[in-house]
Amino acid sequence: MSRFAVAILAMALLVAVPADAAKKRDSATVELKGQLLAHITELSDDSYEGREPGTEGEAKTLRYLGKQWFDIGLESGTNNPAHAWFSPVTLVAREPDGNRAAFTRRGKRLFLLPGSTLVLTSGKRSLIENAPVLFVGKGAVIPTRAELAGRVALLLDGAEEGSVRQNALLEAGASAVLTVLDDPDQTLENIAARRARKGYALASEELGGDLEAYITAPGLDRLLAPGGQSTASLRALAEAPGFAPRPLDLAATLEATTSETRINTHNMIGKLAGRKPDGKAVLLLAHWDHFGRCVPPPAEDQICNGAIDNASGLAVLTEVARRLAKGPPMDRDVYFLATTAEELGLLGAHAFAENPPVPLDQILAAFNIDSVALGPAGQPFAVVGKGMTRIDPAIAAVAKAQKKKLTGGEALNTYVRRQDGWALMQHDVPAVMISSSWSDIARVEAFMEGDYHRASDGLKPGIELGGAADDVLFLVALTRWFADPKKVPAAAK
Repeated sequence: MSRFAVAILAMALLVAVPADAAKKRDSATVELKGQLLAHITELSDDSYEGREPGTEGEAKTLRYLGKQWFDIGLESGTNNPAHAWFSPVTLVAREPDGNRAAFTRRGKRLFLLPGSTLVLTSGKRSLIENAPVLFVGKGAVIPTRAELAGRVALLLDGAEEGSVRQNALLEAGASAVLTVLDDPDQTLENIAARRARKGYALASEELGGDLEAYITAPGLDRLLAPGGQSTASLRALAEAPGFAPRPLDLAATLEATTSETRINTHNMIGKLAGRKPDGKAVLLLAHWDHFGRCVPPPAEDQICNGAIDNASGLAVLTEVARRLAKGPPMDRDVYFLATTAEELGLLGAHAFAENPPVPLDQILAAFNIDSVALGPAGQPFAVVGKGMTRIDPAIAAVAKAQKKKLTGGEALNTYVRRQDGWALMQHDVPAVMISSSWSDIARVEAFMEGDYHRASDGLKPGIELGGAADDVLFLVALTRWFADPKKVPAAAK
């Protein structure tokens, strides 16, 4: 063969090798997107009835995930033989049941018209009897604990952030806060409607049973009239220079009760055991729950399927696990967590933090995955929680090694409290959410203002999975980096 022919052949091979590599990459991407779509299709199907905790939809969700994770090669990560794979979480749902308010002046009963007051509690039943009333104006100055102890703080609701002032007075020692509703936009009916919705908490959480009471301005005028005062005169006092809280010639008896329902639900925990465990671990998590049947009849579509929020996150979590299990063994343990009750207040993540399978201070990094089927492939990656943990430099190092771009700024941190990573951050676990789908704030906000938490968040033709596929590969790289003691020494924690 001539030198010319050899040169031509060599050039052809140089062209063919990259082309073959590109074909393989494209084929692998198509396969990955197909796997993601299969998970989202299954988990957002109407037969799952919106994946509500404590329902058959939960049981079906966990059966599906359990089979997937077992087949991938994960083992139970609960570290509890009595509860393999599924870690029990008990929720308490409370809603207002009854309330009453009675007032006296110098021992004489004062009478109010029906519909003048509303009393609410966070506990099962709360009661105070014949407690003196202390007028605190607009709450700009919080009295001392000695001044508030055993008293009802009467608060004018003229300024914004009324609930913040109520909480501050209760924390400072008030037995109850009685808020005057003299703003046309604040009515007893609005408050009652808002609070009629169930409130959820972990059964292990001790609720204080604080009393929050409300009274209309005409109702307060009726109470104050025998003493020659009115709501207007109290407001004038509160607005005068040098105002200081002062007792009123009133005593209050306030009572509120709630009805209580217990919900038995579960977190699911899987694990890839490290070949040289050093006690440190990496955690990946995504919430499995959504809102169930969220729209009353006669609406045609009554189910909140949660295709993007968060069947897409579960799909990415599962495919990260698959690729990690197929690849070379890692030195450190890696845990996979599917949380319950995220939509009810990050409660599954809080339950995990209360009873973790590994000490929380041994978790080097936690990567939350939520609502990621939004953006196309090739976008930069955003970090929700940027600047709030000590793992930013390592994330940047992985991005550099993977030739991935990270977005600058911390604008997305406005969402940090709305995802499971926040619950872990309260225990000093370095938890962030990293996704290319979140790199475009306008795209995220469009979802939040559109399908988010609505029945319209179902599987739609042409769902965008390019960014989600990118997320899988980057999360695999991040996990391997943190699971490598050479790259992240134990002392780095």
